[in-house]
Amino acid sequence: MYALSILQSLTTIGNRRTQSQPIRAMRAVVQRVASASVEVEGRTVSEIGPGLLVLVGIHDSDSDSDAEFICRKVLNMRLFPNEATGRGWDQNVMQRNYEVLLVSQFTLYGFLKGNKPDFHVAMPPQKAEPFYASLVDRFKNSYNPDKIKDGVFGAMMKTLRLGYPGALKVNLVNDGPVTMQLDSQSPK
Repeated sequence: MYALSILQSLTTIGNRRTQSQPIRAMRAVVQRVASASVEVEGRTVSEIGPGLLVLVGIHDSDSDSDAEFICRKVLNMRLFPNEATGRGWDQNVMQRNYEVLLVSQFTLYGFLKGNKPDFHVAMPPQKAEPFYASLVDRFKNSYNPDKIKDGVFGAMMKTLRLGYPGALKVNLVNDGPVTMQLDSQSPK
């Protein structure tokens, strides 16, 4: 029962909505990291040093305004201390010249039906792949393109279909840890 109430609370936005109203927004889980990487079948396909690991869940109804909101918020979140002034929570990833690793994760829109997860509110892969690619481009256009990295879209599902469970790994060394969840605010 406790787990169900936590899951339900993750499906609402702020205090303005009741728990019966589901989120219809792009979701990002942002972690401040000392380093992070993505491996597919034992091969590192992407890695960063200090910066942000961003797990991105794309809802079936997401639009460009959702992508713009998430991009702007992630790049401007003040999650880093200012070493010159000693003030915490003072600088964003761009001010620190750090990197961002984006990883598409449809499971952020998973809901339990009994004991089995249901992902029907996540954007279908054929629509989500170009949408995710445009999100990565948006990040690159908003910051230094060399500082934006991404995983392999759909790698988890491809490796599961091929019979290689666990062939996709996201490795990270938390800095803090600091973890924030963002949901886009665009009206639907």
